[in-house]
Amino acid sequence: MRRVLIANPGASRVTEARLAAVAEALGLEPQLTEGRGHATALARDAGPATIFVLGGDGTYNEVLNGAHTAAVLGFLAGGGTNVLARALHISADDPVRIASQTKRISVGRVNGRRFAFAAGIGFDAELLRRAGRRRGKRRSDLGTAWEAARLLWQRHGRFEPALEISGYGEAAFALVANGDPYTYFGRLPIRVARAARFEGGLDFVAPRRLGPRDYARVLRYLLRGTGLDVLRGHDLDRIEIACRQPMPLQADGEDLGDVTEAVFEAERDAVTVFVG
Repeated sequence: MRRVLIANPGASRVTEARLAAVAEALGLEPQLTEGRGHATALARDAGPATIFVLGGDGTYNEVLNGAHTAAVLGFLAGGGTNVLARALHISADDPVRIASQTKRISVGRVNGRRFAFAAGIGFDAELLRRAGRRRGKRRSDLGTAWEAARLLWQRHGRFEPALEISGYGEAAFALVANGDPYTYFGRLPIRVARAARFEGGLDFVAPRRLGPRDYARVLRYLLRGTGLDVLRGHDLDRIEIACRQPMPLQADGEDLGDVTEAVFEAERDAVTVFVG
């Protein structure tokens, strides 16, 4: 099978030295991305190949959306957070150490766009939009935490029902997971849907509403998975959400704009990936 290395030179941890080391270890000439969407085109052109991806979660997502059904994907840490690589037990500190084992995983799809680990509508999508790129670089974890504090202050800590999940009821926002953890804050895993597995369908967690008195319960939920009034769904093939007004949508941290409807679908046993 043909082997390809796609690298994003703009990713926060892709230096010339790291790129050279990975290319030497693989014995491949890297194909460098030149802008948004280019990784998708490169993956599509590669066809049924083994594709190694050096970049962050945004680059991974682009490749996932262009990869052939028979492609084998290897995600090498080159971004700031690298949620997918870390969730697959790929070393974030040593991308030259290439994993040798593979497994089949499921992926999600929202409004036609694939995602590997998480998607959300409402709070987390709005937060990621606010904490997005500034002067070509992504904000730090502390910068994201600052934006979260600002968002809560502007909302007076309140999130009222703003969407309806078909068959479940109303909620303030929704977090959809294809695996666990949902994301990371530094080295700390943020566990939203603890039962979510890459081998299964989609899980979701959706707080019915949040007020200033609920945030101790939010912390308890993140630490223990209990104590918060939420709607839940586990191992689902389809999740349909209707919003009262346009709300931000994200997939694998990529801003997909504002939507009034979102349809999440599971693609079971969809992709072969390298795992640590």
